[in-house]
Amino acid sequence: MVRDAERTKRLLLEAAAKEFAQHGIAGARVDRIAASAKVNKAMIYSYFGNKDQLFDTVFSAVVVNSVERVPFDATDLPEYAGRLFDSFEENPDTLRLTNWYQLERPAGAPLAAIVASNKTKLTQLQKAKDAGRLPERYTPVELLALVRAAAMSWFTMTPELGASAPKSRRRRRAVVVDAVRRILAHD
Repeated sequence: MVRDAERTKRLLLEAAAKEFAQHGIAGARVDRIAASAKVNKAMIYSYFGNKDQLFDTVFSAVVVNSVERVPFDATDLPEYAGRLFDSFEENPDTLRLTNWYQLERPAGAPLAAIVASNKTKLTQLQKAKDAGRLPERYTPVELLALVRAAAMSWFTMTPELGASAPKSRRRRRAVVVDAVRRILAHD
């Protein structure tokens, strides 16, 4: 039987993304990933080194995909927040992987995909600030953190509070966009 390395890697990455989203880094099991991909477990080590490196590869791909799917516009942060909300709504595993990354890698080595994404966004925010299009009261890092927090807000609620959340996706999105618009309102 001829081995198709690219197909095997793709199958492993798809299975790993599901496993990591469901169980996190610590809870994920290499044997479950291999079984789900219908691939020999040794191939994970051959292609990715170890479970942590496999997670880094999966999460880096998620970041790159998210950057491509959700264009950033420093001059229209409310609508960017809305698109980010839409992305999380349509791709819940992206948010789960992000949460696991934040929980389990708070002091880990920076991933190049995240560093590049943040650098681009922060540079654009600083340029928009310098042009007077954003309020002075927040730094670019603070603005990006607030926009991300607003976009993620409906997905990070406790189940008890979430039970009272608006059922309408349109309403939840409108609240996100309005909140960011108000954050940006000039004094």
